[in-house]
Amino acid sequence: MRERRPARAGQRGHRWWRALLAVLVATAVVVPLSAAARPGIPAPAPAALPAPTRATLDVAYAANRADAARAARLAAAHGDAHRAAVERELASPGHRLLAFDGRGPGRVTEVIGDLAHADRVALLVPGSDTSLDTYDRFRAGASALSTELARRAPAPARTAVVAWLGYRTPSTVSTTVLTPGRADRAAPRLRQAVHDLRGVLGRGPRITLVCHSYGSVVCGRAAAGLDVDDIALIGSPGTGADSVAALHTPARVWAGRGTDDWVAHVPHVRAGLFGTTVGFGTDPMDPAFGARTFPAGHGGHSAYFTPGSPSLTHLARIVLGTEPGQHDGDKAEDGDGNGDGDEGEAR
Repeated sequence: MRERRPARAGQRGHRWWRALLAVLVATAVVVPLSAAARPGIPAPAPAALPAPTRATLDVAYAANRADAARAARLAAAHGDAHRAAVERELASPGHRLLAFDGRGPGRVTEVIGDLAHADRVALLVPGSDTSLDTYDRFRAGASALSTELARRAPAPARTAVVAWLGYRTPSTVSTTVLTPGRADRAAPRLRQAVHDLRGVLGRGPRITLVCHSYGSVVCGRAAAGLDVDDIALIGSPGTGADSVAALHTPARVWAGRGTDDWVAHVPHVRAGLFGTTVGFGTDPMDPAFGARTFPAGHGGHSAYFTPGSPSLTHLARIVLGTEPGQHDGDKAEDGDGNGDGDEGEAR
């Protein structure tokens, strides 16, 4: 009889990961989620608008604000004061809405800055648990990046940030956050959003995708041949691809992670389970993935857009086309955000 060899560590780790995923999937199926039990909020269908151009941006902004105002009235009549307040704010004149849909969790695309004249544009793709009900925190990050870009942009550069809540994000406590299904459905929407941006901007201006958490899976699914200059992955669980080459993108791909970000402890594997794919493959911070990594300081999973942080500094440099580790006329913050110098070079 042949002696049975002990399982190798990698095999044991793989079986352990599959067992853990099975538990997570089973738990997510049986745990009742408040969002699932919440009654639907009535809202009008979004306005049918042609693709925007420089000349029609103001018309599109006004039409989408009008939709937000109608949705706010319906939400208020339905008794949802919080949703109504969010939508009333979006309907106010200071908001430049490229798209709005108040149905279900909601979708909105908002421009911060002067898109018609911008030559450097960041498009932010959010991760899990982002909806109209939590939109304020997503917009706050976009606003912080806009402020940092304005502070660092060399004359005569002009910048804009697009907060793209263009898909139904998964809940952190759900099966959907473990699988690429939502990302697969979101990717065509993201590709269309970039196409529409190019229709406004033309070929010359730089576009950078800034993809947070599950949003990096969306960006990974949309990346092939996409007309963007840079893709920055922050707090990423993986992209669904094993390497930058597998993304088939002409863009430079960057990755950053705060030292206190829990996503670093997520096993970066991809496995078949219950007839679907679970997990997102190689860690973008792993040299084997091939991304250009940049220091993101000591922040946690939700701290990448904290004013004064190394992560925000380096994201702004990427959007502006000044690589992390190069001086842009201002001092970068160190790992503690104290402004004592660059926190290492990009690699």
